[in-house]
Amino acid sequence: MRLALAGAALALALSGCSSWDPLVAIGIRGEPAHKPTPLAPIKESLKPTAAWSTNVGKGLGYRFRPAVDAGKVYAANAEGAIVALDEATGRVAARFDTKKRLTGGVSAAEGRIVAGTAKGDVIALDAVGATTWSTSVAGEIIAPAAISKKVIVVRTSDGRIFGLNAEDGKRLWVFQRQTPSLLLRSEAGVLAIGRDVVAGYPNGKLIALDIEDGKLTWEVSVSLPRGSTELERIADIAGLPVIDQGNICAATFQGKVACFEIQTRNMVWGRDLSSTRDLARDAKNIYVVDDSSAVHALDKGSGASVWKQDKLLWRRLSSPVVVEGKVLVGDGLGFVHVLSPDTGEIIGRLATDGSAINSLVAVKSGVLVQTANGSVISVRL
Repeated sequence: MRLALAGAALALALSGCSSWDPLVAIGIRGEPAHKPTPLAPIKESLKPTAAWSTNVGKGLGYRFRPAVDAGKVYAANAEGAIVALDEATGRVAARFDTKKRLTGGVSAAEGRIVAGTAKGDVIALDAVGATTWSTSVAGEIIAPAAISKKVIVVRTSDGRIFGLNAEDGKRLWVFQRQTPSLLLRSEAGVLAIGRDVVAGYPNGKLIALDIEDGKLTWEVSVSLPRGSTELERIADIAGLPVIDQGNICAATFQGKVACFEIQTRNMVWGRDLSSTRDLARDAKNIYVVDDSSAVHALDKGSGASVWKQDKLLWRRLSSPVVVEGKVLVGDGLGFVHVLSPDTGEIIGRLATDGSAINSLVAVKSGVLVQTANGSVISVRL
């Protein structure tokens, strides 16, 4: 049993979980149970285009995402390079070599660039690429850091959350608690908003910490673990929640999507739906990619289903983003899909370099895409 669970944990950690099959995880089945749904012709009402594309180097299994600050796009690769691109043209403005194996998506804000490594090194650079400090948190970092003026918040893959002094990298606080024996491997990180650090946790918990001292300020249960085995009882929040005015919404694996009033922590609504991806929102809906790669639109006020798009099943979809009033997702075969927010109909599509879409980042000009093969693409609608 220990060997089986250890093997399952390792496979689960490497899976990304977008169409995870427990039988594959423990070695009973040698390939995924479901083949990606072939793409059907669509009636395009808009044509997404690549304004520019630059290759920054492969992710080698890590899901890197670009960051934007002061007109520059910063993108990293697994071999240690951070490339600064002009946001308007994609021209390489600078290339920084950290001389480390990078694993966490790069963050950029407040004139700082922050990246993480498999060995737990947190590296901070200034806008010209000079290393200002490096700190070890003794744990693999696969999620982008959250940067505020005074504190940089980093999460390790074992669930610990660190607050570091933004000026010198010294540890200010650490939050940790006992976790289940099996965890989902999440690149979601945390949200830093004002004085709060918001994070999803194992066992369906959504927590908020004080950014200055790391003390727990509130906690809610999105869903509770259920089932008789370790695998069945995984109920982690593996994607970033979304904050909408006075409400916060989050999704759990093998659990539900739920929204809460932040002030009272009362649940507004909950829906049984399993997801490991970040949520997205607009003025009307919450958008969810479930574990079969179906895309759902849920009414923000009630949680009622508005539509479900199931023509992309098992294509290992990315987290959704809302750009210029449209819903975008990327798939594991290199396509970006544009969906109508009203009906869920696929109204546009763009092929990239044929490798998995690791991340979509909404920006003023459209959306930035980073692929597994290292292409960074500026997509305009």
